[in-house]
This record gives sequence, structure tokens and C-alpha cells, in this order.
Amino acid sequence: MSFRTIYFQAGKVVMLDQRALPQKEIYLHLQTSLQVARAIKDLTIRGAPAIGIAAAFGMALAAQELVRVKSPELWWKKFKRAGQRVAQTRPTAVNLAWAVARMEKKASALLGISAQARARHLLREAREILEEDIANNRKLGKNGAELIQNGDTILTHCNAGALATGGHGTALGVIRSARRQGKKLEVLADETRPFLQGARLTAWELARDKIPVTLICDSMAGAMLKQGKVDKIIVGADRIARNGDTANKVGTYALAVLAAYHKIPFYVAAPLSTIDLNCRSGKDIPMEQRSAREVFEFAGRTVAPRGVRCLNPAFDVSPARLITALITEKGVVKKPSAKKILKLFAQ
Repeated sequence: MSFRTIYFQAGKVVMLDQRALPQKEIYLHLQTSLQVARAIKDLTIRGAPAIGIAAAFGMALAAQELVRVKSPELWWKKFKRAGQRVAQTRPTAVNLAWAVARMEKKASALLGISAQARARHLLREAREILEEDIANNRKLGKNGAELIQNGDTILTHCNAGALATGGHGTALGVIRSARRQGKKLEVLADETRPFLQGARLTAWELARDKIPVTLICDSMAGAMLKQGKVDKIIVGADRIARNGDTANKVGTYALAVLAAYHKIPFYVAAPLSTIDLNCRSGKDIPMEQRSAREVFEFAGRTVAPRGVRCLNPAFDVSPARLITALITEKGVVKKPSAKKILKLFAQ
């Protein structure tokens, strides 16, 4: 990859500012856990695995901020408070809460050592989360590439690439892995209103990797399927319930319905950290509601009359029955169900 989404260097969390893409490639150097929480909230960094990694690094920064706190009890109280602040930034993506919980579990086992040593161990844990994500994405990509045929045209929605992960990507990781196997592919990228992750991020990533990509409006997807111009749909996920119901960027459910109607495969690519076994079905997944301003404004200009009401849910849920298969680092789960998903965790 010619860019890095997020890493830790010289006591700071360094992340590519995705709000500036594709016009500018700007790396921010964040020094506090509060700055990391704000970056997650305002979509400086986004994508379920990526914000999980950001959360882990944010917790590592919190530990650095607390190195002068000698009392383990007070240290733990302040550390937990930092975790709550990070975890509340975006409620739908389970990787966020998963990473915070993992860092807290690690910290709870370190209360008997000095705060300085604790901070070093927690930074190491955050770096491990990053490296594990990249490795899992590569395994996931290899598993998913077996489902791709030479000459396929693949439709994707939002951004589930290296920008949404530690590197390589989930949905785009499958595409990258298939390309490395020598398969010729074409990608159709939905623009993904209102934040334009497809137009600004997916198209940028694929163009950088010289993978043929054509940008389409979200409303064009149905016409493309009707004309037989799509062979498969591959998307990422922000939370997968125990029964296989999947939350992803709003607009994904419509694609799942279109795929079923036109009888083409609809794949969801995500690491196991995105599966929430405590969530029984899609009905239990919290749905983030974002500011109406993201819909009312475009490129800094107001595009709707004042006083008009607006809805801006960030995600929707595709039921498991519409998903052809889940692609994970531990294998491909066809026609996902609670029983099949639980087997993944038993491997």
C-alpha cells in the first residue's frame, strides 16, 4: 500500500484524515485520547475495524496521560472513564466497543505494576490489534478471492478497504487478493451519499492500486443489475448479529434486496471482531443517527429549503436470509445462521 490508515509514532497516534480525501492527503498527529475520540466522532477515521484500532490507540494514549497517577484505584477509574468516552462516539460499529473491552481487560491484569510499565504494555496491545487486523484481512481476502471469477464485475457500497481497516481491507481486500491471483476484474463503486465514502475513498483507493473502477450514483445500482452489468456484490459490515443479520452503511439493504431479485451473489466480508455474539438479531443492533447537516449540505452549500425535516440514519440492516455468504478470516459461511457462526468461534 502506498498509504497508511493509522499507526503510532513518537508518542502520537498518526491517522490519515479521510475528510480531506481525495483532494489532499493529510496525516494528523493526535496526542490525547480525547483527540482520538473526536476524530472517530467526526469521521476523520471511519470503518469498523479502523475505528476499533483507533480506539485501542486512544486507550494507549490514555494510559500515557495517566503515568503520574500512583494509585491503581484512581488510575483504573480514570482509564475506564476514557474508555467510556471513546466507546460512546459511534454506537453501531461493534469493533469499537470490542477494542475498548480488550484494552480494559489487558489493563485490569496490569494494575500490580507501575503506571509507566502499564502504559508500555497497553501500547504493545494496541499495536498487536493493528497487526492482527492486517493479518486477518489478508486471510479474509484470500478466502473471498476463491469466490471471484476471472472477468467479474463487482459492485460495492461505501468503503471497506484499507482506509476502513488497518490495511488491505475487507470487501476491497477480497478484490485486491483476487487481483493478486491474476484475475481481471471491474469494480462499480456506489457514491454512497451523504458522506460520499464510495466516491471519495473507495474510488481513490482502487485508482491508487490501478484496479479498474467506475463510479455510479447510488440510485443507478438497480439499473446496472437489470442490465446484467453486475456479477457479484461485496460489502463490508459494522456489526453482524449472532444470527447473521448485518448492519452496514445505509443503502446496503437495498442492494441485498436487488441482489436477491436478480439472483446474483451478495457477500459480506468482515473479521470475526465485527460479529457480536451478544446481539441476537438485527433488531438488537443500535442505529447511529447523524446530523441532518450532512444531508442538507453538499460541498458547503445548502441544497434543501430551510424548515424541511430530515432523517440521516448512518446504517441499515440486511437480514441473514438475503446474504449469500459471510467471508471471514476463518472461512466462508454460506447462508449464515447462528449455528454456523458459532462454529467459527469454536475453530
